[in-house]
Amino acid sequence: VVMTLLDAQRYRVFIAGVCSLLLTGGLARFAYTPLLPIMHNEAGLTYLAGGWLATFNYMGYMTGALLAASISQLRVKFYLYRIGLVVAVISTAGMGLTDNMVVWAILRYIAGLTTVCGMLIASGLIMNWLIRHHFKPLLGLHFAGLGLGISLSGVAVGLMSIRLPWDQQWLGLGLLGCLFFIPAFLWMPAPADVVTNTSQALQKPPSKKWMNLIIAAYFCGGFGYVISATFIVAVLEKLPLLSGWGSWVWVIVGLAAAPSTFLWDRVASRVGQVPALLIAYGLQVVSVILPVITTDVSLNILSGILYGNTFVGIVSLALSLIGRYFPNNPAKAMARLTLSYGAAQIIAPALAGYIATLTGSYNGALEITAVVLIIGMILLQILNKLEQKTAIKD
Repeated sequence: VVMTLLDAQRYRVFIAGVCSLLLTGGLARFAYTPLLPIMHNEAGLTYLAGGWLATFNYMGYMTGALLAASISQLRVKFYLYRIGLVVAVISTAGMGLTDNMVVWAILRYIAGLTTVCGMLIASGLIMNWLIRHHFKPLLGLHFAGLGLGISLSGVAVGLMSIRLPWDQQWLGLGLLGCLFFIPAFLWMPAPADVVTNTSQALQKPPSKKWMNLIIAAYFCGGFGYVISATFIVAVLEKLPLLSGWGSWVWVIVGLAAAPSTFLWDRVASRVGQVPALLIAYGLQVVSVILPVITTDVSLNILSGILYGNTFVGIVSLALSLIGRYFPNNPAKAMARLTLSYGAAQIIAPALAGYIATLTGSYNGALEITAVVLIIGMILLQILNKLEQKTAIKD
């Protein structure tokens, strides 16, 4: 009976995490992507201003990651998590209450800050609870919220745009966010100290070499994520049969991402987390190369599905992996990885834009991305051998 109650509580904890991602990621952050062309047409938002709003959102996310990395007390992070949920609803609905560019920029920055609550702080709190109650420290179920959030934002905007203007759509998204706010706020348990077990080898602090390898490999993963996230809709929209269907391509990516975390958790259970990461990177290389080598619609849609299937899996596996080494404060270690991932997101789009301007095509950027991901695979292979040596010594 005790185990049954504990299992039920575990699902409530995961539901809280998924709802936090649906709110802070799906609505507060990703709803801007399908709403951007609508705001261009109806709110007079220029392309330059639209780009800057995206930048402010990302700056907010990076600020939040730095904040998460600097705070050691899990209790403080728990309070920040709850505050972030409230602010996510307000910053989403607030976009529909003004057409002032400065206020929009502030709201997008704040929305970026709140995304850290769902991505990093919530995942750290869940990891803390799982380890404390002797469950497998896997975050696949939690990160399913990321893919569901992408699809949710695309579907919600697609349906509302039939009847509602841009500002009422933002208000509608804020109202929708209230539904996810309730379980995210009430069902996430407060953290507690983890009792360390000497038999749990993975809880030993990793070596500096190990940390450098995972950080560098995750940088490569961030490069692959942001190039496809930025350009996949634009690439597929150039195909005659997919012209005008870009927002629904985004929904397909999200639908592919949502169940992928369960798949990658299962793969990791079978082969280990680092080998699973290697497989995910390899499949992402395929997703990046397909639009370069073919204009076949079905293969290009397959590219989008493979991308959705792998990028959330990579995030989930990498954060779960590092979280196991830092059970008492996983969010702080996860934030270090996120800063590496974020650095790639600063460098890669600018480089891709420069290449596209010179060549008139995204192909060069995609080819470079494939090379970077292959470098990431080499780093992961070195990391895998390092873990095997450590396991033999222990």
